Amino acid sequence: MLGALDLSSNGSIPPQLGGFAELLDLRLSNNNFVGDIPHHLCRLLSVRVLDLSNNRLNGDIPDCWCNLQALQFMDLSKNLLTGKLPDCWWNLQALEFMDLSNNSFSGEIPEPYANHNCSLNSIYLARNAFVGVFPRVLRGCNSLTTLDMGNNMFFGALPPWIGSRIPSLRILSLRSNNFTGEIPSELSRLSQLQLLDMASNSFTGLIPVAFGILASMSHPQNLGNPIRSYGQKYNDKIDIIWKGQELIFQRTLWLLTGIDLSNNLLSQCIPKELNNLQGLRFLNLSRNHLSCSIPEDIGSLYFLESLDLSSNELSGTIPSSISSISGLSVLNVSNNQLSGKIPIGSQIQTLTDPSIYSNNSGLCGFPLNISCANTAPASDERNNEAEDHLMYYFVIAGVVFGSWVWFGMLFIVKTWRCGFLLFVDGMQCKFMKKVSD
Repeated sequence: MLGALDLSSNGSIPPQLGGFAELLDLRLSNNNFVGDIPHHLCRLLSVRVLDLSNNRLNGDIPDCWCNLQALQFMDLSKNLLTGKLPDCWWNLQALEFMDLSNNSFSGEIPEPYANHNCSLNSIYLARNAFVGVFPRVLRGCNSLTTLDMGNNMFFGALPPWIGSRIPSLRILSLRSNNFTGEIPSELSRLSQLQLLDMASNSFTGLIPVAFGILASMSHPQNLGNPIRSYGQKYNDKIDIIWKGQELIFQRTLWLLTGIDLSNNLLSQCIPKELNNLQGLRFLNLSRNHLSCSIPEDIGSLYFLESLDLSSNELSGTIPSSISSISGLSVLNVSNNQLSGKIPIGSQIQTLTDPSIYSNNSGLCGFPLNISCANTAPASDERNNEAEDHLMYYFVIAGVVFGSWVWFGMLFIVKTWRCGFLLFVDGMQCKFMKKVSD
């Protein structure tokens, strides 16, 4: 029995490979293979690992591909493949790892047939032209840990059943699609979720308060072991925006926790419950319509390295607790309505780029070249001053009103007037007597 075959070549995939019926492991990645996926590969009925990634293969996936019933690992990423997935696609019931990313696949994800058995742990569909609503086939994928659907044309609302039907999900990337509607609060039931990327869609409504109970984001020690690898060569990976740069995390992925909800249509306040997610390494809520103030206890996110709240409608001051985040190396609160003095502290003093505070007309202090003495007080301070002035006016008005009432009664009530004059005469007599003695 031939266990594994690793070829390096140019041109088309050799047709003689179809003769190795008992081949278990075929790796043809990182070559210059061109042309269609050959039908003779469909004869490899025993193959478990099939890696054709990073070539120049084009055309459709042949329908006979569905006959590879033993296939567990399949990587077709970084090719020029096109067309729709075959309707028989879910015949691959042993499949655990599927990477179709960075191709030109199109159409909707095929519907499963009745009694479909999903054994998938990892699905990568990113950077294609897939369309349709969130795939219903995933309802049965109870062991799914990684789902990357970013940079496609999926649309519609997210189904709430994600929180209950995919309970093992640890990585969910829906970046750069056309999803709409509110973010389901049921996502908070994904107790193992450590990376949530929903950036660049059209989600509306509020950030769910229930996100504050996402267990794996609350404490770094709750993160599990690295996700399964295949032969110590293939690991789960994710492409995210990290500290302003697009990076691929793989071997250290299991240590990373974060939420990216940027570039949506989210509104109202940032839930203070997000302060419970003390294991977060990054939080990006930029380019939405969020208002209110920055949560006062945001400094409780001790492990935060990157925080982007820019291009919203946030007001009030920057909480002083933010200066206690010792690992914060990227901060952006520009293009808001913030005011008051920029906090000072050991770590925040190292963030010397003025642009991270720009377009907040009320902010002052380092690193801005704006003295706080020359700026209007923060909105909170203005409110306090207004309250003090109002109280002062009330006291003055009370004294004046009380005096007029008392003197008015002297003129109106004869007995009061006579009593008051007798009191004055008596005091005068006593004074004159003391002076004469």
